Formats: sequence, structure tokens, C-alpha cells
Amino acid sequence: MEKEIIIGNAIIYAKDFFNKDSSGHDYYHTIRVYETATKIAKKENADLFIVQLASLLHDVDDTKLVDSNSNNAYEFMKSQKLDEETISKVLYIIENQSFKKSIKSSIKLNSKEAMIVQDADRLDAIGALGIARAFAYGGSNKKQIYNPEIKIIKYETEKQYTNNNGTSINHFYEKLLKLKDLMNTDTAKKMAKHRHDFMEEFLAEFLAEWNGEK
Repeated sequence: MEKEIIIGNAIIYAKDFFNKDSSGHDYYHTIRVYETATKIAKKENADLFIVQLASLLHDVDDTKLVDSNSNNAYEFMKSQKLDEETISKVLYIIENQSFKKSIKSSIKLNSKEAMIVQDADRLDAIGALGIARAFAYGGSNKKQIYNPEIKIIKYETEKQYTNNNGTSINHFYEKLLKLKDLMNTDTAKKMAKHRHDFMEEFLAEFLAEWNGEK
């Protein structure tokens, strides 16, 4: 099957899959990751098809959203009659792109394509969009906006990250503000700086208002 057709089918699949999501992992998040990853891949001279397909499927087996035993990405790719080598490359990216995989791990991603998809996903987690998504996800999971009595956690294990029930504001300090320095590609590093600075400005304003200083 032609690569362009498969990408088109993956876009349709993602739109149907995430149609009712309200956690910040909706179809438009997937499309932003896809478009950002495409932009980076062209600049970094990467395999565009692998990057695009992995971007479109990167959340379909996310355990925050679906059952831990799901094989949605694999089943979709098999339905498109993709070869096992391509499927393996895409699954590696999907399985290793999340933030929790980097906790207590010095293992570097083994391909430029994996680094690009990870960067694109992380870019969508910061800046103005990242702020909006953080509160959307927090609300959908019954997290408080902020509670100064709930302390910020420094994650030591994946389990600690998964089971954390902190506030949405804490999430910025526990994860989002760390992402700028975890970007892999030069292109993403440049894009991340402005978004990171915007989050810091937002947090300063939020805390000043919270404390009655403004």
C-alpha cells in the first residue's frame, strides 16, 4: 500500500479514536504532534514515513487512556499490511517516547526518528498549549488546581510517577519545566525555549495572584 494512503488512513483512525477525549490527548493533540514532527524530520533529514506514522499512533496505547494490554498501534499497522521491520520501528518509538521512561534511566533512544517524535510530543506539553492541556488533564482526573500543602515530588521510579495524585500546578515543577532540557534535536531545543519561558511567566503570575500580591 502506498505510504501516502497509509498516513491518510492513520489520520482517519486517530480522528475516530480520540474523537471524544477531553483530557488533552485529543485528535488535535495528535495532529499537532504529527505536524511538528514532520517539520523537525524534514530539517533533521529523518525517515519521514516512520516519523509521521509513529506520531499519529503515539497515544493509541497510552495506559493513561486505554487498557494496558491494548495493541491498537500494532493491529492498525497489520491492517495496513506493513512489513515487520516498519512495525518494529514504529512500536519502539511508541513504547519509549513517554516521560516516565526517562525516570532513573540513562538509556538514549536508538534512532533519530524516535528522538523527533519524542521532541514533538514534549513540545506540545509546554507553552500555552501545554498549560491548557495540563489543566484539562488535571480536571479530567479530578486533580486540584493547586494546594500548597501538597508538596512537589522528585520522581525516583516509573511507579511513583504513575501513581502520583498531585496538583496541576505541581505537575509543572515535577515534569513540564524539565522538558526543555530533555529535547533531543537542535530544532526542538530552539522551539522549546520560548514555550518554556512562557510557562515560567504564567507560573509567576499565578502564584502572585494566589498569594494576593497582584
